[in-house]
Amino acid sequence: MRFKSKVFLAPMAEVNDPAFRILCRKYGAGLTWTEMISSSALARNDKNKLFNVQTIEKPIAVQLMGHNLEDISKAVKIISKKADIVDFNMGCPMNKIVNAGCGAALLKDPEKVKQIVETLVSSTNKPVSVKIRSGWDNRSINVLQIAKIIEDNGASMITVHPKTRVQLKSGEPDWSLIKKVKQKLSIPVIGNGGINKPEDAEKMFKETGCDYVMIARAASKNPYIFTQVNEYLKNGNYKKEDAEKMFLDYLKLAKKYKSNLNYIKLHAIYFTRGLKNSNTLRTELSRVKSLEEIENKLSGFFK
Repeated sequence: MRFKSKVFLAPMAEVNDPAFRILCRKYGAGLTWTEMISSSALARNDKNKLFNVQTIEKPIAVQLMGHNLEDISKAVKIISKKADIVDFNMGCPMNKIVNAGCGAALLKDPEKVKQIVETLVSSTNKPVSVKIRSGWDNRSINVLQIAKIIEDNGASMITVHPKTRVQLKSGEPDWSLIKKVKQKLSIPVIGNGGINKPEDAEKMFKETGCDYVMIARAASKNPYIFTQVNEYLKNGNYKKEDAEKMFLDYLKLAKKYKSNLNYIKLHAIYFTRGLKNSNTLRTELSRVKSLEEIENKLSGFFK
């Protein structure tokens, strides 16, 4: 597939509603992801609220998680109607996910990885991608083995977040592992982890040779980062983000696509984080019960 930029929006729970994805696309993200969706839940009910993809979202990757092969196959067939890329999560470190044998827990079972990728590829004619971590812990770094299994069984792209499951959000990502995966595989490699500003994206490209970079937490606070990265890669400079404009742009889309109030509140908090009086705003937003209240609070905040 061809993308309009080499910078992608990561799948983020309770962040990636359609309005936010479309905003990031408007700001220059080459590819966006849905939130992670349980394949078993989707197989039982194809009206799953997280599978909310709008026709304007092109290209869009829909991310699944799970371990039951039959459910995975059913879910893939459902999302293939709207997804441009079928993505699968083998890196989520959350306790409730790994305790169910999903996410990063799969890194401990190479044979299961093989079976899942075979199932994904055989269940759709869309490209399949997989997101992984470097391993379970520092004594079991098996990212190269897992990446090769994923490629050999038909995946078209892979995302590498070079931290172990045990690290969770602590420590620094080991970008050298992204470089090693890129050198070993022939399919495109997406580098993920440690991208907080445009300079970081350029550094990752240079140090790892990866084909694309994926941005998560930095984008949740500043979706304009996609414009900034694209400008920096092209011109060596970029403009500062405007929190008020970002939120107004998001709010327009949230109204159009009927975003849940909780998503709108969270984005208001994320976009204003670090600004003067944002702690007070966060407290006030936690109590609001309507979109009108949110608009009034933000209007007063940006005066």
